[in-house]
Amino acid sequence: MKEKVMHVVFALAAVTSIVAVALICVFLFASGVPAMMEVGLGNFLGGTVWKPTADIPQFGILPMIVGSIYVTAGAIVIGVPIGILTAIFLAFYCPKKLYKPLKSATDLLAGIPSVVYGFFGLVVLVPFIRENIGGRGQSILAASLLLGLMILPTIIGVSESALRAVPKPFYEGSVALGATHEEAIFRTVLPAAKSGVMAGVILGIGRAIGETMAVIMIVGNQPRLPSSILDGVRTLTSNIVMEMSYASGLHREMLIATGVVLFVFILIINILFSILKRRDKYAGS
Repeated sequence: MKEKVMHVVFALAAVTSIVAVALICVFLFASGVPAMMEVGLGNFLGGTVWKPTADIPQFGILPMIVGSIYVTAGAIVIGVPIGILTAIFLAFYCPKKLYKPLKSATDLLAGIPSVVYGFFGLVVLVPFIRENIGGRGQSILAASLLLGLMILPTIIGVSESALRAVPKPFYEGSVALGATHEEAIFRTVLPAAKSGVMAGVILGIGRAIGETMAVIMIVGNQPRLPSSILDGVRTLTSNIVMEMSYASGLHREMLIATGVVLFVFILIINILFSILKRRDKYAGS
């Protein structure tokens, strides 16, 4: 009886998750797609001017799409190598006395509110970039550096768990065949844990592309196409948050349509991860 009851409980939990995602999809697409069609899909996705309150409103989100891609790509370039290498250090190189403080520090990074990260970027990163590199400081570079820091706990935590989950005979067999400690880790253990490491990277990318508060504070919030990493931009998330409080009518619907584009981005990332994971599974078999 207990097993049957728990089976029902677990099934309800799974169905609840599916229903929640389905309701979000229905709301976004039901509100956003008609607005896209009214403005024109090409004008919406390919337009470079965002002036929702003008006499003749214009709703082009191409600058926001490009800004989100640039900021997320910069965060990936900065955060992914550092995160994976830190996970390798914690799993295979870190002394026992140093492990607990380092692990606690990385876990603490995950618990810091995004607005605190934003204040750090506004007080430290922005002035540093303005005085030593150039530009106004509030830029793609500042947002990329900050997001690269913010995604580290996710990548480190998931990647370390994946590395530790690889059976020890993988490492021992590689060493027994003459590989050094580094060769056994990077040529045997890391490829075996690739799916888990990729999962951590995907979660980090989702955190980066969906971050709002910290990005608003340091990215410049200028709805224009950037010409360098020192230019300010506006991301999809910041565009929604900044204008939703006073938007109405078509303006509000276009902000929801912006959320649809963001949702599709996340969906594409997860589909690509599933395809890569499935291909690795077939290759391994």
